[in-house]
Amino acid sequence: MLGYIIATKTQTANTTLTEVSRRLLAEGVTLVGACQINDDPQDGSPYHMDLHLIPDGDIIRISQNLGPLSSGCRLDGAALEQAAGKVQSKLAGDPQMLLANKFGKQEAEGRGFRPVVGEALAAGIPCLLAVRDETVPAFIEFTEGMGEELPNNVDAVMAWAKQTLLETA
Repeated sequence: MLGYIIATKTQTANTTLTEVSRRLLAEGVTLVGACQINDDPQDGSPYHMDLHLIPDGDIIRISQNLGPLSSGCRLDGAALEQAAGKVQSKLAGDPQMLLANKFGKQEAEGRGFRPVVGEALAAGIPCLLAVRDETVPAFIEFTEGMGEELPNNVDAVMAWAKQTLLETA
């Protein structure tokens, strides 16, 4: 009922989760959530982080420009909360699955998508998400060890999703 991919700074799960969401939607699965898509400006400036909300297609930029000399976290916490709130409102429609882009630092601290994941699990809605390697301990504590670690592979994640959907139908 809870599947997760461990992501690192050098190996994100963004592409895998985006493709899985595309395939599940094409198969008619009632899916809600958010996929993170980062652009590459090709000019040496920092990439932008955008959340693409499922199923509406709304895009919320969750990165902020802190200036050329900044080396701090560029996450816009308010934008992340806005995205999480929009996704959380979709849980009332009784979706078949929730896909959350990441359990990162904000979620480890109780914010971001953490309440959304908690509400979905409490309602019996299967969840699929990425977990940053540095936040795995907080994730394990939050989920009380429930969940299945999945390889960062589209076919393997799709197999897990289809099996989970069969089991919860």
